[in-house]
Amino acid sequence: MADIVLINPRFEVSYWGMEYALPFMGKRANLPVACLPLIAALTPSEHTVTLLDENVEAINYERLARADIVGITGMSVQRFRMKEILAELKQRGVFTVVGGPLVTVMEDYFEGLADVIFIGEAEETWPRFLTEWKQGLHQYRYEQADKSDMTKVPTPRFDLLKSRHYAFGSVQFSRGCPFQCEFCDIIVTFGRRPRIKTSAQILAELDAVHAQKMRIVFVVDDNLIGNKKAIKEVLRDVAEWQRKNAYPLTLFTEASIDLADDPELMELMVEANIISVFIGIESPNEESLRETKKFQNVRSGGTMLEKVHRIQDAGIEVWCGMIIGFDNDDSTIFEAQKQFIQESRIAFSMTGMLSAIPKTPLHARLAEEGRLDPSDTPEFGTNLIPLKLSREELRDGYIRVMNALYECDAYFGRLEALYLDKNLMVGEGRSRYWDRHPWERVKTEGLFLAQAIGLFARLMGGVPEAYLRREYRKRMWRFLKRRQNPGTLLFYVIHMAMHYHAHTMAKQMTTGRSTVYNSF
Repeated sequence: MADIVLINPRFEVSYWGMEYALPFMGKRANLPVACLPLIAALTPSEHTVTLLDENVEAINYERLARADIVGITGMSVQRFRMKEILAELKQRGVFTVVGGPLVTVMEDYFEGLADVIFIGEAEETWPRFLTEWKQGLHQYRYEQADKSDMTKVPTPRFDLLKSRHYAFGSVQFSRGCPFQCEFCDIIVTFGRRPRIKTSAQILAELDAVHAQKMRIVFVVDDNLIGNKKAIKEVLRDVAEWQRKNAYPLTLFTEASIDLADDPELMELMVEANIISVFIGIESPNEESLRETKKFQNVRSGGTMLEKVHRIQDAGIEVWCGMIIGFDNDDSTIFEAQKQFIQESRIAFSMTGMLSAIPKTPLHARLAEEGRLDPSDTPEFGTNLIPLKLSREELRDGYIRVMNALYECDAYFGRLEALYLDKNLMVGEGRSRYWDRHPWERVKTEGLFLAQAIGLFARLMGGVPEAYLRREYRKRMWRFLKRRQNPGTLLFYVIHMAMHYHAHTMAKQMTTGRSTVYNSF
């Protein structure tokens, strides 16, 4: 039997990390990474597994020194901390394994620090490794020959997480994306054939995350609608599960913009209580989209702006990813990005500089062209050398865009255009259920109201900038004069907390009090 500890290292400040907002929400981390509870579920019962998220609790190296195996996962934004932890464990003679997104695309990054590395998915390789480790025959490198069969993936061990410290829960319905965006490592890791779990698996996962008292849950699929026919059947079952359980979960997810072309799919998402969707829009510059093979964004059926509005009209809020620095981007791109975001009524735009991830087609192309910065800490915040902009222009323009998007008037202008002028209804499918079950409405909206009041009070007591407190009070009063829905009010106040995070990030980059936080 092995004593196994699995670690998710702490993050550097990042757009979705919500580091500046979490204290107001009474939480330590935004959401748990999906892989730790899944690897725990894949571990044979003869072994013991402890999950340690450094974003939630400090590392006890004395405890790790007693473990038989310490596993570490991580993304690019965690790479420096991963190295620090591995170096400390190596000094202590601890047996270490590394998996996850970073090592999958940078296999040599932890050379000399890790005893074993896992490339890509690990549903097959992790149990095999444990068998070989027990026999003293383990390999250094593990990689599956085939992609995992998602219909055989077990329910993650959410019970091993300290769920009370997370703002949101996380579940996964599928992996893979059918598209071929040049910059994206998803198709490198998970492939272009979408693979989806059965409804029975997904409902079991919802049961498990609900048992941990999570109420807002991120469906972490990189493109939930990669297989539209299959996901429609799943969404019907999720909607029925929500109705049977009185709509206990509020969901948000990621999808491609062709969601706007399928009214039935949007309605099913609303019925399943998916209230917001993150879409990789990337650029208002069509030449840049064609350059990076983001063809799904330039297909017929209307402009991207029209498609975003169509999704919002269906009752789903749109968040987006935007990228600056494509070869077809020149100095006009900065203003174009700002204008598109304002016109689209998208409150949250994860805007970033294009970055070339190893093993992607973009990385291979730029390497061949001699346009990569080999430094692990690029001076200008990204490792690529743009074509029509200097590196300084790209960095400085990115910082200007971030500041412009999260200035109060711009941000709340977008938010009010959506929530007040457009009157977006959060959770319309759930509301229809409440029409037939009014007592459930009273109970749930009472909870939402209490949470909204509590979060707003913490913002008023904790935000140090007086001008921001005034702004939040003004916007709250403007909202309450026009809408009195407690559920919508809660998410409006959450938007305020998230504004504080993004606004603070942008200001710190401008003043030079922090490094450039590139979202990608």
